[in-house]
Formats: sequence, C-alpha cells, structure tokens
Amino acid sequence: MLNIAVLVSGGGSNLQALINAVEAGGINGRIVTVVSNKPGVYALERAKKHSIPFKVIPDGKDFDSLLVAHLKENKADLVVLAGFLRILGKEVLDAFPKKIINVHPSLIPSFCGDGFYGLKVHRAALDYGVKVTGATVHYVNDITDGGEIISQKAVCVKPDDTPETLQRRVMEEAEWVILPQAVADICNKERKDRKDG
Repeated sequence: MLNIAVLVSGGGSNLQALINAVEAGGINGRIVTVVSNKPGVYALERAKKHSIPFKVIPDGKDFDSLLVAHLKENKADLVVLAGFLRILGKEVLDAFPKKIINVHPSLIPSFCGDGFYGLKVHRAALDYGVKVTGATVHYVNDITDGGEIISQKAVCVKPDDTPETLQRRVMEEAEWVILPQAVADICNKERKDRKDG
C-alpha cells in the first residue's frame, strides 16, 4: 500500500475525489499527509473532516527543503499535485523522481505551461474557440506541464460556456475521474512490481 501525499492550494475538490476513491477501496494506498502552501484554504478542512494529517508550508525561499523534509518524514511514495499553484524546484524533483504527478485542466499540449492555471486555462480555451477541451494527468518534471502524460479525458465545449461553467464541467467530467484512476493505476503497478520483485 503506497503512502500518498497530496499538495493543494485551494478548495480541494480533487483532493476530495481522491479521498472518496481511497475510502471506497478504489485506491490501494493511503493519504498520509495533505500539504498546502496557503493557510486557511478549504482543502485543509476536507483533510480535517477525514482525519488526515495536514501541514501548511508557506511560500518562501526555504519552501522546497521544508517540503522534502516533510514528505520524507511521512514516507511519501507518491506525491499528487491536486490544484497546487506553485512550481516545485529541483530539490523536490530530485528527491522524488517519477514519483510526482499533477492534474492540469486542459488537453496538454494545449493551454499549458507557465501562467496557465485555474480559470485562465478555460478563458484561453474559450477565446481560442476550441470545441473540445479536457484534463490531463502527467508526471512532473522541470518543465511546467511538460512531463510524460499518464492519461487524458476530453470534455465538449458548449456554445454558452463561460470560464466558470467550463471549469466546473472539466472538473466533474474529467479531473475527478482521471486523477483517482491514475493514482489507483500507479498504486496497483507498484504493488505488482513489489510482488514480482
């Protein structure tokens, strides 16, 4: 069973999707810590409601080293960025190679990279006039949204969509589906590898 750390910066709806999947037995892992770079966000309330330990590490020059220490202390096997609005530095990436995944609210390589987060992604998709958008789960490397793609799910854009309505539908129809599934697949693969090894 893998130890999962979830990093959040806001409301935590993707965290909730992960919690629901773990509690339903759909993920062969346990969430050992939730970390936020912002105090007082609702994601921490979600962690508290489910008795999951959480920690706030405020943005600052020592953020990466404090995060690495906390993740190692909690023996994290997999780090999941679930609406985490901060770029991780080399120290974190080196400490957890191919062990960090992110969910991004577009079909990478469209509308991704530096500056593309939250409603900005959906506004850009609507401004461009795409008929299909979606979400992507990918490994995290030193290029923003540039790591190997794990899974994607498409969502149709409706003619009357606003950035807000599109964001909600992409979360409900794509992010909350493919993020728990990707985590489940990684946990199952790890369990099989350990058994075979």
